[in-house]
Amino acid sequence: MKIDFEKVGTTPKPFKVEFEDAKLEGNLQKSGYHRVILDAKLSGEVTLDCDRCGSTFGHTLENSLKLTISDQAMEDKDDLDIIEFLDGKIDLSYILESEINALKGSYHYCSICSKSDEVFEVEF
Repeated sequence: MKIDFEKVGTTPKPFKVEFEDAKLEGNLQKSGYHRVILDAKLSGEVTLDCDRCGSTFGHTLENSLKLTISDQAMEDKDDLDIIEFLDGKIDLSYILESEINALKGSYHYCSICSKSDEVFEVEF
């Protein structure tokens, strides 16, 4: 789902986008000439792989997400949560998929491995 940067005003614009079993729902609101604030909630479920035993398991998403979106290149060392869309269109599907991929890129343990104190070592 893409929204033109210019169509977002100072009044909050609600949106909802889904990808697989995850959903991003919230508001977009202009906070400056080249800045839009995304204030949303990430919910649903995503499948993760255990980094210890390799089994797959479901993980419930319940995160709030607040990002600054810009239509020009920004150099702001104070705010690291900036996404730049230089083509003038805010791609909400891309934001949702990026958040899911960032979560999948972290280390995760299934419920069995997270409770285990056993030393895990594999010899080849």
